[in-house]
Amino acid sequence: MRLFLDTSVLLAASGSGKGASRFVITEAITHGWELVSSDYCDEETRRNLLKVGRSAATAWKSEIMPRLRFVRASLALDKPLVFPKAKDRPIVITALAALSDWLTLDEGDFHTKLGREVYGLRIATPGEFLLEQRAQGVV
Repeated sequence: MRLFLDTSVLLAASGSGKGASRFVITEAITHGWELVSSDYCDEETRRNLLKVGRSAATAWKSEIMPRLRFVRASLALDKPLVFPKAKDRPIVITALAALSDWLTLDEGDFHTKLGREVYGLRIATPGEFLLEQRAQGVV
């Protein structure tokens, strides 16, 4: 299963050793989850690490980043995608282009704008993703 991690998840995981974001990343190998993000999210994460704590940069470099595969941000899609937050469009498009099964993010407003799925890409917070996996007996 391929999970695309948004910047908000990467920052949350870097800023705290506890919580769903870090758990998804540390348990990925155990459960066979492939973790993907984009160069766009990588850059945005690096720019904002100091905002989430002094140890965030160390966690990012040693525990988070090595577990991820980064893809180039895609800015074109052969299907219509309309929702108001222009800055988030590259994330959704890149997750679709990377053939991700899930887009995980910490921002609840994606749900109100796009719903829980777009073109087969399931959208959830890390906590929601983990609850779904637990319901299926995976976690």
